[in-house]
Amino acid sequence: MVTSSHEAAHRIFQEHPGLFSGVSQILGLGLSPIASVTVLPTDLTEARPVERRIDTLLRCETEGDGSFLLAVEAQGKKDPDKTGSWAYYLSYLYAKYRLPPLLLVVCQDRATAEWAEQPVHIGPPRWPALTLRPLVAGPQNMPSIKDPAEARKDLALATLSVITHADDPDVGVILKALSKALQDTPEAVADPIVELISQGLGKRPAAQHWRNLVATDLSFYISPISEEIRDEGRAEGRAQGLVEERSRAILTVLEKRSVATTDDHRERIATCTDLDVLGVWLDRAFAVTSADELFIEGSEPQD
Repeated sequence: MVTSSHEAAHRIFQEHPGLFSGVSQILGLGLSPIASVTVLPTDLTEARPVERRIDTLLRCETEGDGSFLLAVEAQGKKDPDKTGSWAYYLSYLYAKYRLPPLLLVVCQDRATAEWAEQPVHIGPPRWPALTLRPLVAGPQNMPSIKDPAEARKDLALATLSVITHADDPDVGVILKALSKALQDTPEAVADPIVELISQGLGKRPAAQHWRNLVATDLSFYISPISEEIRDEGRAEGRAQGLVEERSRAILTVLEKRSVATTDDHRERIATCTDLDVLGVWLDRAFAVTSADELFIEGSEPQD
C-alpha cells in the first residue's frame, strides 16, 4: 500500500532533482555534477497482465560522465520479492533507453536500509550473470542536519534528512532547524518542502511536532497545508472550549440542585472529551437524585 511517507521519500527527487548530486557524494559515488534532469514516465508495464511501476524515474545529464537513468524507490520494510522487481526495472530500463540505470533506495529505518544495500547476485554462484547493487539512503548514512544555517545551505538535503531520520529521537531538533531555515525562504520554495515533510512523517509522533512548528514558526505562510494546520488548531480550540463549557454546566446544575458530588465524579466529568457523552450527562443532571446516576449506561433523563 502506498503511504504518504512513501511518496515523500522519492518525490523529493522530482521536486529537487539536483539533490542526487549531493546524495551521490555522501554515498561515495562521486559522479560529475548533474547539469539537467528530465522526469520520465514511471510505468514499466509490458503488453501482458503484469503491471510494474517504479516510484520515480529521472534522466540525468552530467557535466562529465554523460547521461544515466536514476530510478528512486522508497522502501518501508524488508520485502524479499522486491529485489527481483528491482532487477527487472533496471534490465527493462537499459533495454528501453539504452542508458546506464542506477537504483537509489530511500529507507526510514536502519534494518530495512541494511537489507536493501546488500548486493544480489543473479545466476549460478560461480558465475552470476547479473549483480544488483542499489545505492541506499537512510538514517545510517544521511546527515542529521540540526543547524538552521546548514539546513539553509541545502534545503532539499535538509528535507531528505528529516524524511530519513523520521524515527530518530532527535528528529525534533532537525525539524526545528529546518523550520528556522524556511522562515526567510520564498513561499514558492518553502511550500512544497512543508508538504513533503508532512507526508514523509506520516502518522509518527513527529508529525504533530512539525504541524505545531508550521503553525508557529511559519505562521505567515498561506499554503494549503499551512491553512489546514491552522484550521485544525482553531477547530480543536473551539471543541476544547465546548467541552470545558459543558463540563462546568453539568457541575453547576448538580450544585444548584444540591446533588452531592465526590472527587471521582468531578474528575470523570472534567476529563471526558466526548461532547455527545457530556450532552447526555447534562440532560441527566436536571433529573438525577444521585451523581452516580449520570454514568449509568442506557439510562434516560426522567421528566
